[in-house]
Amino acid sequence: MRILIVDDSEQMRRAIRSLLCDLADETFEAYDGEGALEACRACRPDWVLMDVRMAGLDGIRATRLLKSAMPETNVLVMTSYDDPGVREAAAAAGACGFVLKDDLLTLRAVLSRPRAPGEPADPLS
Repeated sequence: MRILIVDDSEQMRRAIRSLLCDLADETFEAYDGEGALEACRACRPDWVLMDVRMAGLDGIRATRLLKSAMPETNVLVMTSYDDPGVREAAAAAGACGFVLKDDLLTLRAVLSRPRAPGEPADPLS
């Protein structure tokens, strides 16, 4: 599995990479939405783990652009903010799941469980 971690915090990217090291064949990183789009074009990840709040191109807008260009890419939104509006915006942008950063073990569980093609990773409601 190829995973792209998009977060403006190097510490958070490092923690997620460490948590998922045995699940990923390759892991890539970007610190903002623009970098995420560039990295997706270059490495074609199976999963993009997208932070919501970043300077410049935020995670919701980056998800919308990414899904428009590469609809087959799975985007899982990660955030510290458990806000129904953010969940709705993530779903509308094309994210297939939503995970809170204070529960990263859920992130691991979502990525490691088998899914049927087209099945959502984690309900966004």
